[in-house]
Amino acid sequence: MPKLISLYIRQVAIGFALSAVFVGMLMYFNVANLWHLVSSSSEGAIALVVMWVLNGIVFAGVQFGIAIMRLKDDDQPGGGKRQMMPMMLAEPVPVKVDRRTPQQRQIRR
Repeated sequence: MPKLISLYIRQVAIGFALSAVFVGMLMYFNVANLWHLVSSSSEGAIALVVMWVLNGIVFAGVQFGIAIMRLKDDDQPGGGKRQMMPMMLAEPVPVKVDRRTPQQRQIRR
């Protein structure tokens, strides 16, 4: 199996495990009275599964994004001196401004 695919599967598994912990903590601490809503409804198990799956998708995406961003690019040589970029100096540029009013401009034409 390619390394990227195994990395993806591993990060998705971690994301769904984190989602299970998160949903479990939501139920344990009874956030927004979720425990009562889930336990007293006949569709509570479906709601719990939906909450786990949807949070799992989010957490898996974040896990995979973090894992990809932490990958190193070994093609670049390490260390060395920083190349100096040429700096442009800000120099004032003279701009001619016609201070006459529009009526004065029409008279001179």
